[in-house]
Amino acid sequence: MGARHSHASSSSMTTMRPMLAVIILAAMVTVAAMVFLWPSDQPEKLPTGEQRANATVTEVDRQTCPEPSSPEEIPPGADSGPNSCGTATFTLTSGKDKNKRVTSELPTGLGAPKVDVGDDVVVVETSGTDGQTYQIIDEQRGRPLWILGAAFALAVIVFGRLRGLTALVGLVFTFGVLLLFIIPAILAGQPPLPVAIVGSAAIMLFVLYLTHGFSMSTSVAVAGTLVSLTLTGVLAAISASATHLSGVAEESAFYLGLMSGVDLQGLLLAGILIGSLGVLDDVTVTQAATVTELAHANPAYGFRQLYQAAARVGRAHIASVINTIVLAYAGASLPLLLLIAANDQSLGKVLTDQLIAQELVRSIVGTLGLIAAAPITTALAALAASRHQPSKAKGRPPRRTPISRPSPRSERPTAKTWEVGEALTERSPHPRDKW
Repeated sequence: MGARHSHASSSSMTTMRPMLAVIILAAMVTVAAMVFLWPSDQPEKLPTGEQRANATVTEVDRQTCPEPSSPEEIPPGADSGPNSCGTATFTLTSGKDKNKRVTSELPTGLGAPKVDVGDDVVVVETSGTDGQTYQIIDEQRGRPLWILGAAFALAVIVFGRLRGLTALVGLVFTFGVLLLFIIPAILAGQPPLPVAIVGSAAIMLFVLYLTHGFSMSTSVAVAGTLVSLTLTGVLAAISASATHLSGVAEESAFYLGLMSGVDLQGLLLAGILIGSLGVLDDVTVTQAATVTELAHANPAYGFRQLYQAAARVGRAHIASVINTIVLAYAGASLPLLLLIAANDQSLGKVLTDQLIAQELVRSIVGTLGLIAAAPITTALAALAASRHQPSKAKGRPPRRTPISRPSPRSERPTAKTWEVGEALTERSPHPRDKW
């Protein structure tokens, strides 16, 4: 038994050493690249032309809106009925004019916030003929968002316990990398794609080991994610170049490129990479864990059996995740899809429009990377698990202890056997009979 265990351990270490070497090298390169790409100075703020502040509504005077001169002046969906117009008085709670009391007209039009006394609102400072004035543009949502966040964290910890707590720590780390490294580095002029690659690698290495622990299964998932992420980046670059995507598909991207000089095509590739990471680690962790559980359940399984069994699970998982990706992108782009459909354009023009083509490339590239992640991770996990089995001589399954079964009627004791048994009982009485 000792020889078999030692042989299995050495085989497992032989398999894991190259994988661990690649992971350690990737971690060292990631740290060095983060130090090199880290923005030394704070990025310059983009000139927005407006100053915002918070305020609290103290008084509302509602009135009926005046009749428009023509129906075209009322935008579709705008509220122009009774008590839709009037004035609101509010006290500024932040900004240079803090504690100042201001009166302005109620916001009107499509999507205008409905304010009442006691509401916390966001106001913008505007310049006009009467000097500096403030206008309500939105409502503050900090308090309800904090309540939802607290409920989310509580539910994760109650259900996941220690694993849920580590998942929350990993989520905080992910937001930290996004807000402190990726976004500032891109705004500081660093190329978006290398920044996204380095940031994604840092998130993946830290979060996977933190959430799932240092184990062979986690290391396999990390290796599979690294390979799949690299493949996704290459596919994204080739697809964006082949379809001539510039990244300028909406007004916000155009404004960002005009004011800050950010490489918008690189920003598109960075977004594809970061968006794919969240689904890739789900698939790789699932496949690595599946192979590990199969190997524990049946130690006689070799590489081929482990791969085939886990691949069936992976195919079912991929089928559901692909549908999830498509629905997520469709839900995010639903207003755009409705607008294009309302313009009565042909399907060919709709699909080749840069904004739709950009989403199609994002979905297809992410899906291809996802499909590649399942067999890659499954093969790595099956190779590591098959080398780790403790009893496997020349591919043969370990011997099983024969199970004793009841004798058939032909093998039951005969009368002579019973007589011999009785004689033996008389010669050697049971210890209990001595009492």
